Amino acid sequence: MKIRLAIILAISVLCVSVYSQKSTAEKASDYDAALAHRVGADERGMKNFVFCILKTGPNDAKITDAKDREKIFAGHMANIKRLGEEGKLLLAGPFGNNDRSYRGLFIFNVTTVEEARKLVETDPVIKSGMMIAELTPWYGSAATMLIPENHKKLVKTPFK
Repeated sequence: MKIRLAIILAISVLCVSVYSQKSTAEKASDYDAALAHRVGADERGMKNFVFCILKTGPNDAKITDAKDREKIFAGHMANIKRLGEEGKLLLAGPFGNNDRSYRGLFIFNVTTVEEARKLVETDPVIKSGMMIAELTPWYGSAATMLIPENHKKLVKTPFK
């Protein structure tokens, strides 16, 4: 009787385990084909981008006039805004103080370094030599494409 009860109990536990695994597997996928298509995701939910690190350039210390620097940075911010509105720039932001001369980063919605190079060459901080851009292909989450539309929902006071 005890062996029979143990076998029934073991089978019950196994059935519950199999059922809950099946149930979990059925629920596990939140895959949204329409969203994946909209953001250009591959079967892994990934996409090719270009990652850019902006570093202090050779002319940064040479441009000392405050008005000149202000004008260049105003153009830099305007360029960031324009590229964002065009859907070419998904993420941008400055780094804090560091010992690598890193100033900021961009993630471009382009697939080649050549395309990204053409975009950064439109930036006044690059044109002036205040910064240089290091560009690298990056295979990242296609959810990166959703940053701009979601960021807008978080901005109370925009950059000028």
